[in-house]
Amino acid sequence: MDLQRIIWLASYPKSGNTWLRLLLANYFQPGDAPVDINQIHRFATSDTRQDFFDRAAGRRFIAQDVEDWLAVRPRALRLIAASKPGHQFVKTHCRIGRMNGQITIPPALTAGAVYIHRNPFDVAVSYARHQVIGINEAIVLMADRKALNASESGIFDTIGRWDDHIESWLRPEGLWRHAIRYEDMTADTEQAMRLLLTFLKVPVEDGKLRRAIRWSSFDSLKRQEQEKGFIERPPKMKRFFASGRAGEWRETLTPAQISRIRTEFAVALEEFYPELHAETAKSVVRKRAGSASDRTAERHERAGGYRYADRGGGT
Repeated sequence: MDLQRIIWLASYPKSGNTWLRLLLANYFQPGDAPVDINQIHRFATSDTRQDFFDRAAGRRFIAQDVEDWLAVRPRALRLIAASKPGHQFVKTHCRIGRMNGQITIPPALTAGAVYIHRNPFDVAVSYARHQVIGINEAIVLMADRKALNASESGIFDTIGRWDDHIESWLRPEGLWRHAIRYEDMTADTEQAMRLLLTFLKVPVEDGKLRRAIRWSSFDSLKRQEQEKGFIERPPKMKRFFASGRAGEWRETLTPAQISRIRTEFAVALEEFYPELHAETAKSVVRKRAGSASDRTAERHERAGGYRYADRGGGT
């Protein structure tokens, strides 16, 4: 059975994945009301869904460690891929790579990917809020190659470093993919969605698109969260949907924190956020890091030389 059905909606945490899912869900929504934020999993499931892991394990899945999770994940992903007859969206925060010799995002189940990424300065602010930790601690997590997120039952996301995460999704050969900058999505949501729908080979209907954007506005999402809560909000987090705007870091981060982030991720910033790399140039005096090609080769080696079978196309 051909199970190359998953179109991954992938991102580093706090980079706009939930907003992206809701924009798509509201575009495809047949009714005359916004998608219930607590029913978003019906449109785009997740590779951390407890029920799929339970079915894959044949019991209530509770992992003692990463090895337990890795032993069950391949079957859980196959069950997800087989759960719908055609292509389907699946959210993930995992980076592409290998753990203990196992591929985290299997090509045999992958039809394509939409990858949304956000600048590391704003990610640090949002990640700290989400994890209910200090910004300095969030920066440490963003720079940790071994960083993992885990549910209470031990279903993990292989997060890794912010820059490694982006490169893991945008470098593999043959992966049919579309990349979106969160900042571009906030600046011109309609244009970003037009490009995405065109990539997905979905007809763009102006009325539906503008309705989806209106229903997915942060004001609308915040109202829903206030009225009924949001099941994806961590228990200690006050609210999930904040302002959603880009550039909050300029009002929040200290000069030392800006310098630290720029130094840590300078090579990736230079490639993916050249305007912020230039803007923060005076924030730090540092010893020149290795070239982008040197660091890319190093990351590829750490990922085990991971490659997708050629499916052609993509951006």
